[in-house]
Amino acid sequence: MTQPLEIQADPLSSLTSSPQSHTPPAPTTIANDAASSFDLGAAISLAVALISVSFAAIFMRYSEVEISANSTVLCRFLVFTITFGTIRVIGELRQRWTAQDGDERDISPPISAHQWVLLGSVGAIATASLVLWAMSLTRTSVANSVLLNNLTPLFTTLGGWLFLGQRFERRFIVGLGIALIGAFALGASDLHLGGTTLIGDAYALLSAVFLAAYFLLAERLRDRFSATIILLCRCSIGILILVPLVIATEGVHFLPTTSHGWLAVIALGIICEGLGQRLLAKSFEKFSSSFISLFLLLEPPLSALFAWFIFSEQMGISNLISFILVSIGLYIAKFSHSTSHEAATAS
Repeated sequence: MTQPLEIQADPLSSLTSSPQSHTPPAPTTIANDAASSFDLGAAISLAVALISVSFAAIFMRYSEVEISANSTVLCRFLVFTITFGTIRVIGELRQRWTAQDGDERDISPPISAHQWVLLGSVGAIATASLVLWAMSLTRTSVANSVLLNNLTPLFTTLGGWLFLGQRFERRFIVGLGIALIGAFALGASDLHLGGTTLIGDAYALLSAVFLAAYFLLAERLRDRFSATIILLCRCSIGILILVPLVIATEGVHFLPTTSHGWLAVIALGIICEGLGQRLLAKSFEKFSSSFISLFLLLEPPLSALFAWFIFSEQMGISNLISFILVSIGLYIAKFSHSTSHEAATAS
């Protein structure tokens, strides 16, 4: 049974402290903390990550011209695992060869059964999220799919309240309501376009729910594993899940057949998964998750701009209004706690 949703007056007391903490968080000022800890290199890295992940919908749309949504996600996982798995193995071998005799090596504790379960769950949930998003791109516009998929921060925080006992202040509740109104308006605006587009929007929204679950699980693993290890694990498990599924439904011919198709899946594995996701993980060294989520609200307009330029997709006035409402709601919700990494960890 979940605890009642408590509305706090202090916007910095939610989501920044552990549910087990019994000491009140230290007061912080969002603007001052963000300004004092500003790092130009980290900001540039975060901007590159944003641009990288914004191209995911474009590359997936190109890939799905030749292969299915499941095959697209499978190829994305294969490219990342082969490339970055090889790089990691080479790095480990080089470290062993260059180590001097008598050098002390850090020995990590053995992985517990609970951690193995979390790793397996991360891979399965992340695979479901990506497959649903890939399917949504075949049934709705890039702008709608990316916009609904960016409701992930709201579902992540809601999951924190339901399962982790986290509490939220009034500002978050207001932002949540505005964003949900915008999301419902977006779905209602597509009713006149037929059931196919509405189904695509539903896939994108469900993908956001699974992605939120992935974030909650991955957050529990970050203290034990690096971002690269978590990504390699989720991709490896995704491969194990998708290979029999794809072969059973599509046969062995699930790879792209043209240079354009191969470039699309290679870009997904290297640019979106490898560059974008890894840079986002590295950005947590300088910025809090709230600031990164807020910054990623620039992804929908970027993806829509790319889709307009490449696919000539148009956005009607109802889509624009929905987009503005969701963006405002997310902006308010994500500003309900501190933006700098130092402020987020001060309590």
